[in-house]
Amino acid sequence: MDRSNRLKKSSDFQRVRKTGKAQAHPFFVLIYAPNSSSQTHIGVVASRSLGNAVKRNRAKRRLRASIQLYLSNLTPGFDIILIARKPLLNAQFELLSKSLENALRAHHLVMDKYDACHSNTSNA
Repeated sequence: MDRSNRLKKSSDFQRVRKTGKAQAHPFFVLIYAPNSSSQTHIGVVASRSLGNAVKRNRAKRRLRASIQLYLSNLTPGFDIILIARKPLLNAQFELLSKSLENALRAHHLVMDKYDACHSNTSNA
C-alpha cells in the first residue's frame, strides 16, 4: 500500500474512531468516516492482545495485503481504520480478503467496476 494512502496522524485515528461508523467481523473491525480530501486513507492497527510484535506485524501485513486488492476501487473521500483480531492470524488469505471485500461493499466503500470505469471517463 502506498504511503500516501495511509492514515498516519493520531488525531486522524481519534477523529475516525469518534465520528466514524464501525462494523465488527471475526477477523477485523472496520471503522470509516468521510474526510475532506478526494483520496481514501487507510490505517491498520494491531493491539497487544494479538500477541508479540511478530504476530502484530504479521496481522498488519495481512490486512494491508488484502486491502491492496481493492485499493484502486475504493470510494474516494473516506478514512478507514482496520483493527486486527486474533482469528485473522490463522485465517486463509482468500477468506480474509473476501470478508474484507464484503465488509467494504456492505458500507459502499468500494465502487463496482462499472462505477470505476465511468468515474475515470467523466473526468476526461
